[in-house]
Formats: sequence, C-alpha cells, structure tokens
Amino acid sequence: MSVPTDVAGLAALAICESLMLALNDRKILPEREILGVLKDAAAAHKHVPKSDISPETHAAVAALIDKIIDGGNSVRRL
Repeated sequence: MSVPTDVAGLAALAICESLMLALNDRKILPEREILGVLKDAAAAHKHVPKSDISPETHAAVAALIDKIIDGGNSVRRL
C-alpha cells in the first residue's frame, strides 16, 4: 500500500519532534542545541543550490521549521 507524501512527512515530523522532546527531557541535549539543530535544518533549505526540488518547496520547508522554532514545539518551555 502506498502512503501519500504528506502523510509520510507529517509522521516523520511528529517522530522527530517527539525525539527532540525526549532528548531534552532526559537532559541529553539542552534546548539551545535542539534549537541549533532546527536552525541548521532551516538554513539548509534557505540556502540551497539548484536541485530537483523546487525553490518554493525549499522555502515552504524552511518556513515550517521557523514556525516550529517560534512555537516552541520541540522543547518544553516553562
């Protein structure tokens, strides 16, 4: 059975966010490092050479990661 791309992407995002929360909760990675990972991921999509993926897709990915950072979804902020 084929899984639609958006479903696979949402599942991957949920898994990654849960992993980041667990790493932070267990004091394996501090909040600043988790935010650094997210910022690096966004930057990778903001400054990409030409590829098979459209510039609009890269921009949308970077914007979503920036929303995650702004919303605090990947770290439990008190």
